[in-house]
Amino acid sequence: MSKDSKLRKTAKIFSFHPTGEYYFTKGLKAYHRRDLYNAKKYLERAMELEPSEPMIACQLAITCTEIGEYAYSNNLLENILDVLDPFMTECHYFLANNYAHLGMFKEAYRHASSYLNKEEDGEFSEDAEDLLDLITFESDETEESLNLQDGLIFKQEQAKEYLEAGNFPKAIDVLKETIEEYQDYWSAYNNLALAYFYLGKIDKAFETLEDVLEKSPGNLHALCNLVVFNHYQHNEDKVEELVEALDKIRPMLLEQRFKLGATFALIGKYSLAFKWLRQLQKQGFEGDGTFYYWLAASAFHLGHENTAHQAWKRVVEINPEKEGLEPWGDMNASVNGFEHHLPSIIKRLESDFTEERLFAIFLAKHSSQKKTIMRHPAFVKNTLLTETEKEYRDYIKGPSPGRQTLPVDFADRTAELLYQHFQPIQLAEAGLYLMWFSVFLEAVDTGQKLTNPAGWAAAVEYAWNKLRGEKKSRQEIADKHFISSATLSKYVKLVNDLLQ
Repeated sequence: MSKDSKLRKTAKIFSFHPTGEYYFTKGLKAYHRRDLYNAKKYLERAMELEPSEPMIACQLAITCTEIGEYAYSNNLLENILDVLDPFMTECHYFLANNYAHLGMFKEAYRHASSYLNKEEDGEFSEDAEDLLDLITFESDETEESLNLQDGLIFKQEQAKEYLEAGNFPKAIDVLKETIEEYQDYWSAYNNLALAYFYLGKIDKAFETLEDVLEKSPGNLHALCNLVVFNHYQHNEDKVEELVEALDKIRPMLLEQRFKLGATFALIGKYSLAFKWLRQLQKQGFEGDGTFYYWLAASAFHLGHENTAHQAWKRVVEINPEKEGLEPWGDMNASVNGFEHHLPSIIKRLESDFTEERLFAIFLAKHSSQKKTIMRHPAFVKNTLLTETEKEYRDYIKGPSPGRQTLPVDFADRTAELLYQHFQPIQLAEAGLYLMWFSVFLEAVDTGQKLTNPAGWAAAVEYAWNKLRGEKKSRQEIADKHFISSATLSKYVKLVNDLLQ
């Protein structure tokens, strides 16, 4: 037996159990070399091992702030003050900074004041005073006036909820109020432009973006929205001009890089999209499901199938209900219309609004992937569906001998008349169908007699055009649907009454 073998036989093996301090030290080293995402990973592991150590939680909070994860950072800091160490007063200063970044100035003011009350000569006292000066700089604002600013932030969040729910008129009302009171809040302008565009008020959407770019030249979100609007309007020359300009931009903030990459992916510029999104991924950017969705789409389109499938795996981990909705099944959805865009249909099926779900069932009926949708839990086991929606869901599955005619059958026939004139269904036209299903639901609730689907279809189209500011005469719409102008006038009154 060799000497080395003897050594191997007698050597002791020591197991290594890393401690919280070990990972904390690694996290600090990564933080100081500005490797923030690895720093976050190590510090999170340290906190798992030593959850009651406030220094670890505080360093993790500071790291999250630098990444831009302000909400996560705030949760950590609040937990330190509430549970781990109420005397760790510097957390008030860190919270003040985070809330200032989020635009929640009342909270920023409160925490900066709390820090100074507790640590008049503390390490961050000068910085806290500077922060208070910055918050109150323009108008000597008191805490009472800061409540107004937080109210405006709340309005913006409320408007986003309306946008996501498809309630565009309410979103517009809230956003216009916000802009009137807070004229430099560019996010509100950009969301107002989106609301106008979704509602079909195309000219107003473009005017709003022009207003932003005039007052805030180079506003990245406005430029990205502008290229998307032109893409949907098939203004290809303008799209190319804007893409050329956007390709020269090198934003510093991670969120802006993501916005740029997602915009390029949405308009089909997959090479430019992949460049930004892949770069973010390599830098350790922990994006949400949307980030990985666009990364998967652009990677697949460029032939990077392994990257695409890995990114899609992350999408499904974040949102398990997306399984089976791979973007490469719908690469041409923006051209072919919503009825062929699986993710859009599933999202609408999961909406809190009945008219959205009815519209989704109608889209499913015309989808090239109808069978896939009809197997999806959002279609089969959707607890949100009312009896009317379940009847419609069963109706589109196919003929059912002996089935009685139901009100939803009338809704479908009317929607079909609209579909004859508006297909494929593009982004700006979705509002027409949503309006019809809203009118239908109100008609059923009020006991309105439902006859003459052509009359209802024509009246809804007329009301929709009027809402969008499109100048089409009653006679023109009546002729299009083969009814008289007098019949159209009768149903326009009914539709307007129901919309009120």
